[in-house]
Amino acid sequence: MNKKLVHTPEGVRDIYGEEYAKKLRIESLIMENIRSYGYEDIQTPTFEFFDVFSKEVGTTPSRELYKFFDKEGNTLVLRPDFTPSIARCAAKYFPETDVPVRFCYMGNIFTNNSNLQGKLKEATQMGAELIGDASAEADGEMAAMVIESLLAAGLKDFQLSVGNVEYFKGICMEAGLDEETELELREFISGKNYFGAEELLREKQVAGKYRDALLQVTDLYGSCDALGQAKALVHNERSLEAIGRLEALYEVLCCYGVEKYVSFDLGMLSKYHYYTGVIFKAYTYGVGDAIVKGGRYDTLLGRFGKNAPAIGFMVVIDDLMAALERQGIETELPPRAEAMEYTKETYREVLKEVKKLRAEGKLAVMMPKRRIKGETEDQ
Repeated sequence: MNKKLVHTPEGVRDIYGEEYAKKLRIESLIMENIRSYGYEDIQTPTFEFFDVFSKEVGTTPSRELYKFFDKEGNTLVLRPDFTPSIARCAAKYFPETDVPVRFCYMGNIFTNNSNLQGKLKEATQMGAELIGDASAEADGEMAAMVIESLLAAGLKDFQLSVGNVEYFKGICMEAGLDEETELELREFISGKNYFGAEELLREKQVAGKYRDALLQVTDLYGSCDALGQAKALVHNERSLEAIGRLEALYEVLCCYGVEKYVSFDLGMLSKYHYYTGVIFKAYTYGVGDAIVKGGRYDTLLGRFGKNAPAIGFMVVIDDLMAALERQGIETELPPRAEAMEYTKETYREVLKEVKKLRAEGKLAVMMPKRRIKGETEDQ
């Protein structure tokens, strides 16, 4: 037998036994919390037309997509991200709906990233999307739901970092940066690469006061004091409105009583360019990247023919599990099945007892009685 057949490709793996039982339990706890907010389940296809995840949509770069062709010659991709799929679905089935709709989902995403850095190419995500509500209260609901979901999963020591991409865009607009320069600068800022950002701005001959403002964005993080510092740094209306929105969001989170888990980061941006306003990421110990990512994407549905504001988040279940394990947090599992041994003579009697246990909602498994070496079947 070819031993290679029993191995998985790089970036994917099997999950079974107790680990998988823990994964199912964590998913159940998070989904139970999301559904308590009135979110309804939705399932979208594992693969879609390439255009759903194209560069214009602002999602995963084309080079990181798993692409293939159907028999008609259409380019298809395995989904790298749920949000564009759900936006497409909402535009298709709720084109005229003005009442906010709430979706929750769970499934696997696929990213063809050669620079793995320990990350899986197939990972499980679950999350929620609120479509049709542009308010700060909707932002607060989503952020509070993230915090409560992580608490429900057993995580205690984490922080939800919140930003607003409009703050950065307002300064770029005031500085007169073109779109290409803004996107390039965005990569430096989000990566906290101060020197790369400074070199780019000098190369583009950006005026000193705007250059200083853009470079200081990377230092605007922490408690509510960071919002005051950010407000004092700018004069354009777009950036000031972004700060006002974060202040309103914080008030809502105080109403939920979850403000102690919240911090602010005005230099936080995303590789997903469809985010238009408030964005957030949740961080904890034992994992190198955010375990939750989300934000507002008010123009994405317009790509699919429905003009509606929206906000959502997703939890990377695999990373959350790693964090729980490294922090020594146990996930309570359901009781294991009771093993009921039988012999040829006692099979009917044991089966009767097992059926009774199962009817009572208990778990039971039938096992043939093991014989000691040298015993006969009749002994």
